Amino acid sequence: MADLPGEPAVLAADDDFFLMPDLAPLVEGHLLLVASRHVQCAGAFGKRLWAGAWQWRHRAGRVYQAAYGSSDLLLLEHGPATSQGGGACVDHVHWHLLPVPDGTSGESGAPGVRSVRALLEEQGLPGVPATRDAVHRRYLAGRSYLMVEEQGLATVHPGDGVASQHLRRAALRVLCGDADGQPWRWQERFGLPGSRVLFQRTLDVLRPAVALDDELQRASRTASHQ
Repeated sequence: MADLPGEPAVLAADDDFFLMPDLAPLVEGHLLLVASRHVQCAGAFGKRLWAGAWQWRHRAGRVYQAAYGSSDLLLLEHGPATSQGGGACVDHVHWHLLPVPDGTSGESGAPGVRSVRALLEEQGLPGVPATRDAVHRRYLAGRSYLMVEEQGLATVHPGDGVASQHLRRAALRVLCGDADGQPWRWQERFGLPGSRVLFQRTLDVLRPAVALDDELQRASRTASHQ
């Protein structure tokens, strides 16, 4: 697709992952954590990659704290155990990370909507704690999943048969409300003027926050070695 941003949009990277703004953001600060090499979903991670991904998640929390004054975030993954299962539209692992500045995901969203997890539970998709073993077992059994971290609790939910980009729609309801018919599919949001503004604003706000976090982490490592 023409006009996709490239390497200049990457905020940070290591050998295993890179962090960049979502191409069709739901809110300012909407990020994607993407594996550098092909892995279908986090359920396929070995222990090292699983631990590394969560280190990146915690880094995102620090960056949000610096940028927005709160480390609260919403983490989402459509986990395809089969091609495009679990609501995935891309068979390559990526985590959605969205800031939740007020610490209560449902407060500013659709009336009565408490959280993404609550929506999934109400839809008959119960969650269990999202340990690496729980997610890995689902993947090995060929069962797609939905993973959510919200208000500090990570859970994994059944994902077979859910609609494409199910979690994006749920997140839009919870964070923004959807009464005005806002599109949630990335193909519909990508390229809209408002999406381009959010994408650029995310880069402008989070680049200095990432640089500050890098500086603080270097200082911490130096101090610990003295």
